[in-house]
Amino acid sequence: MSARNDILNRLGQRLGADQLAARRARAEAALAAHIGQPQGPRPTPGADLLAEFRRRAESLASTVEVVSTWADAPAALARYLAEKDLPRQGVAWPSLGHLDWAGAGLEIRLGAARGDDRLGITSCYCAIAETGTLMLLGESDTHAVTSLLPETHVALVPASLLLWGMEEGWAKLRAERGTPPRGVNFVSGPSRTGDIEQTLVLGAHGPYRVHLILLQDC
Repeated sequence: MSARNDILNRLGQRLGADQLAARRARAEAALAAHIGQPQGPRPTPGADLLAEFRRRAESLASTVEVVSTWADAPAALARYLAEKDLPRQGVAWPSLGHLDWAGAGLEIRLGAARGDDRLGITSCYCAIAETGTLMLLGESDTHAVTSLLPETHVALVPASLLLWGMEEGWAKLRAERGTPPRGVNFVSGPSRTGDIEQTLVLGAHGPYRVHLILLQDC
């Protein structure tokens, strides 16, 4: 943050406070004029957002299980880890601390992922049914690294947070937050690349696996 602030401060000194304020005002006016304008052609939203989200997510190599409530999530995660023969230790966002991880035989630390964490558990800000995508905000208690560093990313997705398209996701963010957070990340399945001889490789610069636990009654 100090290097970033130094750069911005130097730019501010060169431009001057009045010029910076004018540029900011022009940018905000342009954004305000764009918001609410008619959108271009879009696919017709599906009638069943949960089914559409699941179909699209699975087409991107995510795995999905549907459960009823938050209380069912730890057991669902334990089943997934057992099926894949994966470690039962991991890290989760602090907002998920109310779940009985220990009761499901899991050792879950709350906080941000470190380099040695192999399992990261998050929720999401919302989920995009059209593309099978998670929208995550990088804030002080929703650490982006927890979805990026571990080999396995598990997301708990309440059905109430399903939206049709990214347009609805951005509209929700503007309406609820006004000023955007420091970071917004979109997760569409495991990390992948096809750069080498057009051969698809998972886990190139992020998780090898993305598992989604959809909470149907939430």
